[in-house]
Amino acid sequence: MTFRFGIDELLGSAELLQSLRSRQVALVAHPASVTCDLQHALDSLIQQGVKVNRAFGPQHGMRGDKQDNMIESADYLDPTHGIPVISLYGEHRFPTQEMLADIDVVLFDLQDVGCRIYTYITTLKYFLEACGNADVELWVLDRPNPAGRPVDGLRLEVGQESFVGCDTLPTRHGLTTAELAQWLVAKHQLPVRLKTIKMIDYQPTMGPGYGWPLQQRPWVNPSPNASSLNMSRCFPGTVLLEGTELSEGRGTTVPLEIIGAPDFPATEILDYLQSQRPDWLQGVFLRPCFFSPTFHKHQGELCEGIQIHTDFADYQHEQFKPYRLIAGLLKALRHIRPDYPLWRHHEYEYEPHRVPIDVINGGTFLRQWVDDPTLGFEALEARLHAEEQPWLEERARHLLY
Repeated sequence: MTFRFGIDELLGSAELLQSLRSRQVALVAHPASVTCDLQHALDSLIQQGVKVNRAFGPQHGMRGDKQDNMIESADYLDPTHGIPVISLYGEHRFPTQEMLADIDVVLFDLQDVGCRIYTYITTLKYFLEACGNADVELWVLDRPNPAGRPVDGLRLEVGQESFVGCDTLPTRHGLTTAELAQWLVAKHQLPVRLKTIKMIDYQPTMGPGYGWPLQQRPWVNPSPNASSLNMSRCFPGTVLLEGTELSEGRGTTVPLEIIGAPDFPATEILDYLQSQRPDWLQGVFLRPCFFSPTFHKHQGELCEGIQIHTDFADYQHEQFKPYRLIAGLLKALRHIRPDYPLWRHHEYEYEPHRVPIDVINGGTFLRQWVDDPTLGFEALEARLHAEEQPWLEERARHLLY
């Protein structure tokens, strides 16, 4: 068998295409919404005679025009097809009933990276709710989870929801987009008419891709800083750095694959974490490095840091725990430099009254654990372990592959 995206399965089905040609269709898409021959889904659908009346663009835009967080996109007319493209990262983030009033079917075709802290999951939940309220069918065209099946990170706590954390998922959840849709519908008993278009020959537990079909599909950035498969594997940990004064590599060629700052004692931190939780360092290669961001945190300054490498033959996918790794590095830094100004305090993803790291983490425990010298590494490990097994059991009934 040859691997196929959900969009490929749709385009290859005469029956599915015929059912769409007589209906009014909307498409939720971004730059990585491409077919097996790398044509954008919008172009392919229209070429096949599907009446796509409008498109919706999530954060960073339908064509991928916005670089950073909280840089909004405006509505516009698609220059190729002349149809309206509605931004859901601007005046609106939730699709309104007016946007869906003349639509029969919404096709959802966003490439995710397998981490709760990524706004495309929130956009998915919003469409499940909005389509249920408007009695509009929602077809989720499934795509790979490049982080594969492993689970890592705390679950979002009830009451801590935000645009970067829409539900009580662990940080690295191990589900594809369609599986997430099924979990959300079941959990909230949503009255949406959901149809999932599965992938063909998707093998999330097999190397060397472990969720991404290496040598079968090239990587297309789903957002400007999701620049590689390595990034998506690191992201459930490195995204935490957005809530700190440490650089996560924005302004370099390897964003969200490194950690550092001008006064970051990389070797000392690694040595301390090795002495405390060597298992949190397993599975990957960690390389001390130097970098100088051209924009964002520490712009123009020489930073000492650590680069995380997963793209080598001895990478151990099941052992690599990016959330534990970055949390451990933060804890080690706090131990070595107790007065280090670690946490940022600014409006993060439209949450002006919450500490950014708490928004990202989905609760206060991580920050409190890092800052409390009486809590050792076993305190976080115990909580992570206690949350992982119930999640594995909860998600099992929604696995499609």
